[in-house]
Amino acid sequence: MNLAHLLQRRAQEHPDRAAIFHGTEAVATYAQWGQRSARLAARMRHAGLQPGERVLLFMRNHPRYLELLLGAWWAGLVAVPVNAKLHLREVQWIADNSQARLAFVTRDIVPDLSALTGLGAVMDVDGEACEAWLNEGVAMATVEERAADDTAWLFYTSGTTGRPKGVMITHRNLMTMGMGYFNDVDHVASGDAIVYAAPMSHGAGLYAIAHLMAGARHVVPLSGGFDAAELFDLGRQLGPLSMFAAPTIVKRIVDEAQAQGLTPGDCARSFKTIVYGGAPMYVADIRRALRVMGPRFVQIYGQGESPMTGTVLSRVHLADVAHPRHEQRIASVGVAQTPVRIRVAGPDGRSLPPGEVGEVLIRGDSVMAGYWRNPEASAAAIRDGWLWTGDMGALDADGFLTLKDRSKDLIISGGSNIYPREVEEVLLEAPGVHEVAVVGAPDPEWGEIVVAFVVPEPGATPDVAALDAFCLDHIARFKRPKRYVVVEALPKNNYGKVLKTALRARV
Repeated sequence: MNLAHLLQRRAQEHPDRAAIFHGTEAVATYAQWGQRSARLAARMRHAGLQPGERVLLFMRNHPRYLELLLGAWWAGLVAVPVNAKLHLREVQWIADNSQARLAFVTRDIVPDLSALTGLGAVMDVDGEACEAWLNEGVAMATVEERAADDTAWLFYTSGTTGRPKGVMITHRNLMTMGMGYFNDVDHVASGDAIVYAAPMSHGAGLYAIAHLMAGARHVVPLSGGFDAAELFDLGRQLGPLSMFAAPTIVKRIVDEAQAQGLTPGDCARSFKTIVYGGAPMYVADIRRALRVMGPRFVQIYGQGESPMTGTVLSRVHLADVAHPRHEQRIASVGVAQTPVRIRVAGPDGRSLPPGEVGEVLIRGDSVMAGYWRNPEASAAAIRDGWLWTGDMGALDADGFLTLKDRSKDLIISGGSNIYPREVEEVLLEAPGVHEVAVVGAPDPEWGEIVVAFVVPEPGATPDVAALDAFCLDHIARFKRPKRYVVVEALPKNNYGKVLKTALRARV
């Protein structure tokens, strides 16, 4: 089944229902969305694009993003979403590697359309040509048939080590993710609204599928991105919003709620559900978020190779404060989502007993088909049907997964394994600490030593001796940082993830 059949159904069933909003303004009903995507599909087929060929989307968040995405699927094409923060040279590499035939861009990030080469056409989504493709001409009446295992979404990894890899995500993968959302993450009703404050080129955009299944509303903020005050106001005007956010963004939303003096009841008028993931959520931060905003939160764990589908820490888990292992559970990423199996294995692939740390493996219909034009990497990542995630973690006897770190972030000091997150969790409880990131630095005696980059609370001046004493009171001596570096801010990417590669380069 082609994912575009979802839009075709909603357009037939609820033609007059408002579907896409730019700020508070409805810019497309479901019928209009369906017609525009169908016209775009016809234009792309007339231009010679055949099913399975690639279409690049290099755009900031835009109300036309979903029309273009579903139009590509309607024609049986593969969408190649690209991070709007990438350099044009990086985008050109992705265009070349994916062998894309067409690109849709916004002029704020591609002022000169000729800067991208080798494609059949590069179109400004706000330009007259794109306007004509969406709103004029004959629509493609039927959705192109695609097999469940045909690629729908070619997602390029961040490429922190070497060139990025193209992750081939199929129609089956995304259909599984969408249905899993209802069962494990949140119920979606037709009157609900999802807001795209995080980049639509990544997980936030994929959550459009579950909301399309429900015939819900899709909201692109006027800012095109994250502005906490804007989101609170949008929610008050449109009704409580759902969204996906990195933990860094969650912290800023909570900061805004406190700055406005809002109660949990006030927050409930703006937000229905905030799904967080993509980076560690520290225990101190989720406790504060729940205290300030109430039960608005759900955590998910997945990765590009199994998009948004791995584990879930539900509202029920977060609220079950009477459970004897509540503290351990809120530090975890939850239990396996319904469509997948999760296990933790040693290097030989054998499952480890509860409590032992190993690599996290995922198996199920959400797992990618493989890496684009990279059979060696595909074979290394998927073995005997299991996706080797590169994340280190441990399962407890109840099936809750606690992540330690990426395998590459593990610090080995004097022959002992040290997981940075464990040290970070402790330091975030220390007085005067706002943010912290821990990395390993080469050392001739120990192999590596622990280095903590600390961002102080406004007006605070961290005392290294006090921080060291605090660590000694909470973790083993060998795990405590040997060096503390006080910084104004931690380097982060567009999605709020701390760039530990940049920190390692500094030490």
